[in-house]
Amino acid sequence: MIMKYLFAVLLVIGPSAMGAKARLAAKALPDLPNPIGVAGPFVGVHNNALIVAGGANFPIPVGGDLWEVPKAYHDSVWVLTRQKAEGEEFVYEWKTGFKLETPVGYGVCVSTEKGVVCIGGETGEVVYSEVFRLEWDAKTKKLNQTKLPSLPEACTGGAAAVIGEMVYVAGGQRGAGLDTATKNFWRLDLGDNESKWEKLPPWPGPERAFNQMGAQHNGREMCLYVFGGRRQDAKVEGIKGIIAMNDVYEFSPERHKSGKAEVWRKRTGSPKPIMAGTAVAVGQSHVFVVGGADGGLLEKVVADAEFVKTHPGFPKRAWAYHTITDTWIDAGPLPANHVTTPAVKWGEDIILASGEIKPRVRSAKVWRLTPIENKKPFGVINFTVLALYLLAMVGVGVWFMRKNKNTDDYFRGGQNIPWWAAACSIYATMLSSLTFVALPALVYATDWLLYIGMLMIPAVAPLAIYGAMPFFRRIDATSAYEYLGKRFSQPVRLLGSGLFTLFHISRMGIVMALTALALSAVTPLTPWQSVLMMGVLCLIYCTMGGVEAVIWTDTIQTVVLLGGAVVCVFYILGGVDGGFGGVLDLAKANDKITLVNLDFSPDSFTTLALWVIILGGIGQNLSSYTSDQAVVQRYMTTKSTTAAARSIWANGIMATFGSLLFFFIGTGLYAFYHSNPTQLNPTIQNDQVFPMFIATELPVGIAGLIVAGIFAAAQSTVSSSMNSTATTLVTDFLRPFNRCDSEAGYLRAAKVLTFTMGVLGTVAGLLFISPEIRSLMSEYFKVIGMFMGALGGLFLLGILTTRAHARGAFIGLLGGVAVMIWIWRATETNGYLYAFIGITSCLLIGYAASALLPAAKTDLENLTLHTLTQKENAND
Repeated sequence: MIMKYLFAVLLVIGPSAMGAKARLAAKALPDLPNPIGVAGPFVGVHNNALIVAGGANFPIPVGGDLWEVPKAYHDSVWVLTRQKAEGEEFVYEWKTGFKLETPVGYGVCVSTEKGVVCIGGETGEVVYSEVFRLEWDAKTKKLNQTKLPSLPEACTGGAAAVIGEMVYVAGGQRGAGLDTATKNFWRLDLGDNESKWEKLPPWPGPERAFNQMGAQHNGREMCLYVFGGRRQDAKVEGIKGIIAMNDVYEFSPERHKSGKAEVWRKRTGSPKPIMAGTAVAVGQSHVFVVGGADGGLLEKVVADAEFVKTHPGFPKRAWAYHTITDTWIDAGPLPANHVTTPAVKWGEDIILASGEIKPRVRSAKVWRLTPIENKKPFGVINFTVLALYLLAMVGVGVWFMRKNKNTDDYFRGGQNIPWWAAACSIYATMLSSLTFVALPALVYATDWLLYIGMLMIPAVAPLAIYGAMPFFRRIDATSAYEYLGKRFSQPVRLLGSGLFTLFHISRMGIVMALTALALSAVTPLTPWQSVLMMGVLCLIYCTMGGVEAVIWTDTIQTVVLLGGAVVCVFYILGGVDGGFGGVLDLAKANDKITLVNLDFSPDSFTTLALWVIILGGIGQNLSSYTSDQAVVQRYMTTKSTTAAARSIWANGIMATFGSLLFFFIGTGLYAFYHSNPTQLNPTIQNDQVFPMFIATELPVGIAGLIVAGIFAAAQSTVSSSMNSTATTLVTDFLRPFNRCDSEAGYLRAAKVLTFTMGVLGTVAGLLFISPEIRSLMSEYFKVIGMFMGALGGLFLLGILTTRAHARGAFIGLLGGVAVMIWIWRATETNGYLYAFIGITSCLLIGYAASALLPAAKTDLENLTLHTLTQKENAND
């Protein structure tokens, strides 16, 4: 009863905006120089030029009849160049006078970095298997033609797509008639000069020609999608036997590479049959199908042979398929529907050049189609809430500025922070907007495999409490790397501190870039503007307030974000038929809540197999809770060891249940947009899906508050990194060498270094903004492993062994970093495993080096687990 009442209240408040519907904005470019236009040309983009080659039409002589002239095939090539003009527009110009070696039409083609690959085709009587590449030289304005390996058999009217340097061809006819349609599926590796066409397993459906194929990511991997087409009924000849199809099949190159049996999946069919159109990827998970006929008038053509002469033209309609939710939407009207011509991407635009608009009628029109964002205005109320919230966070920094009398206050808050506030700060520092934005996005696109990794946080907590924290408390460390100096040597301490600094500059960049991309989906701010705004605000309140300001803002962010997440759950459930049960039913039916991947094959290290998740989760959290100054610093802000232990346990509990909440939100977003596909904006990046939901589905004001929370949470993480890196630089690089004359001098240096780290983090954030990154959470896992894995191994080397010495530790750290660079550059190892590999490689190399190299004995009292003296009082 309470749940029903709560749902009613939330739904009465109402959403702040309706979901956006995908549409295409059309702009005419200069017409093809052939005034009639052609159907079946090769079309592609190379070196910023549009190439249109070959094709066929019906040239009508003066006084002639369109229905009596024969089809003519062409060998002409036209090249459309463009140059930037004032503003955002281009100046276009056609270059003519180029020829193919032979007239040809209705082949297939793909655009690659080396040129436009043209495959097969026909001349009405002859079907070709030849393959060549058209290359535009922008400097000399010349068109080159390079021969490539021919297909195993002739092909016309098929479809092609490219992934990396692999060109794929699907379907098509081997002869002039539709009765020769095939199930052929071939692949050519353009990166191998000795490569031949490889025959791949065909899709499980029937043969087809004039089908469409596109390459797009499905949230897990890049796949190929074969859409519709047409085939001939074997029992019925001629036009009466044409069967227009709407089925869709997905091919997994990764599963084929791994030798898996099921490499094809049947997906949801298009709302109507589609043939002789073209498929093109838009955004990170949509495929737009533009052009094409649906066969809706075939019955009239069969019933009345003369009807074709008054044919109204093919449907002026585009469709959009979403690979993650496996749903279709109407992508809106087109100014014209050109069939039998491939649409190509030119930058972010889709180009539809020439083609057939109705039987025997061509068009010389060239259209530039641009996906429309349909972004709802953020609104004055939301902006006001955002501004007030951010100003309040700056106010916290100003308030605590007056309490900073020395570096102990600035870096450790005078060791007067309550354990529960320290716990919130650890939680916000470690997860923050990465959890709130990137984790739901990752689960929305994939499944629950990573949740086991989240459970490694409380699993590692005892190791942090009993294995690492006592060492930092005993030496009263301000910097975690003071331990390395006492256990090994000053050079090892400096190297470890330097690695930590590099990691947190990268981390600041990822967090700011992620938040900026999220905000750009729901506010007028560009990603660059958002990064700069976050950077400036962090520079103000973190430089002024020190760690105490950081911890209390972290605590506020934790409450706001977790509360906002709970509110979002109710709105998600309200938008799915069946509520909670409906979400679970959809998730189960589509394998969205898979928890375990029991893959122990030789190449399972490239996947999120169970063993990868467990070892990777242990490695990431072990390195963070033992060697990350941003976390260790929180241990040292509390009054006692007991309070610090409570903060670690509390963080573990929060992380477990908080992760459960955000994983459910990710699955809920999948169910919501599966149920409401028209409300999903095709132009966004996958990491923007949750902020988009917040802005479009939550009430005005609440949406602004949660978006402000995302913004401020990112700032908390960034400010934590700024303060902790400044802490290590002052404590490890300045104090040991007496670089300042007084405590006031060190405090001034701390503020200058905090400011400097903030500037560097902001620059990193600007560099990390990239539409090519599909999941910043995945990139974050790699960054942790690259920098913190080997560093975690160094701390374990010191804590767990008495044999390890300074030279061995130094070699171990360098060796661990070298191994990680090799893993990153030379293998396909899953990024989630990086931290574990970094720990073990540093540990093993460091121990082996220490065993082989002689070293003088040093006093290890209270510096290893084997040399701990009587436990100190809990109120140390």
